[in-house]
Amino acid sequence: MGVLITVLVVCAVAGLVLLALSVRNVQQYEKGVVFRFGRLLPDIRGPGLRVIRPIGDRMRKVSVQTEVLGIPPQGSITADNVTLTVDAVVYFKVIDPVKALVNVRDYRAAVSQIAQTSLRSVIGRADLDTLLSDRDHINAELKKVMDAPTEEPWGLRIERVEIKDIALPGSMMRSMSKQAEAERERRARVIAADGEFQASQRLTDAAATMADTPGALQLRLLQTVVDVSAEKNSTLVMPFPVEMLRFFEHQSRGDDGESDGRVARRSDQPAPLSSPTVAPEQASPATALTPTAHLLDERAAGRAEVARERRDNWPTRRNAEESLSG
Repeated sequence: MGVLITVLVVCAVAGLVLLALSVRNVQQYEKGVVFRFGRLLPDIRGPGLRVIRPIGDRMRKVSVQTEVLGIPPQGSITADNVTLTVDAVVYFKVIDPVKALVNVRDYRAAVSQIAQTSLRSVIGRADLDTLLSDRDHINAELKKVMDAPTEEPWGLRIERVEIKDIALPGSMMRSMSKQAEAERERRARVIAADGEFQASQRLTDAAATMADTPGALQLRLLQTVVDVSAEKNSTLVMPFPVEMLRFFEHQSRGDDGESDGRVARRSDQPAPLSSPTVAPEQASPATALTPTAHLLDERAAGRAEVARERRDNWPTRRNAEESLSG
């Protein structure tokens, strides 16, 4: 009886051990590939508890999650002979677990190596400006280059490749900073010149409008005066209005016209009867004078006589000394 119990206990323990060796737990993000005596079985085990033969079967689990692989910095020369160092990151996942286990020994290391070589080749075909300004194009080309040797033979899919950093030499960085500074200065000058051109056009239009409306110039002048008078620490000098000068000019022209008309009318009047008359054919040029000319000559003669009397009656220095001594 004791021997029977011992045999049953041994059989139960052996059954438990075999059951433990036969049951495998596959996670949701994994796929199970079974090898029986080294031969691949066609069935791929999904997630959950899976039973295999305890003797001769071996299961390999492959993760189908997206993996991130960093590419170490790679020194390369661009198409325009610029030496730089570039590092990147690769996102990939396993789409065929059988190919990932059978066709390549370590697919992670293989992806890392092919990413390094592809990065160098792509950078060698691109120039520095494209590498710095159009990274999306470089990333797409890297993904395309890496997809060809990995997807079909290895069962891997390169989802995304991104360049993280580009290290330039110090001399190249200084040259690029000078170039960028010169470009910004050029843009600033172009923008300033464009602004001056637009302002000149607007000023031309404003001048044309003010020329058509003279009152607008005075209103603009008054507005400028108001703006300047806002500051209490300045002295304002008002210019003389041009319109007032034009008004006086017109008035003076009108007065000159009236005086000329009066003189003409006076000269057209007949001479008085008391004045001597000389026939035109007997009068000499010296005696052929109009009444107005006679009047002017009389006035001039009277002024000359008054001036001579004043000069004769003006006290001299000698007369003053005699009056003092007397």
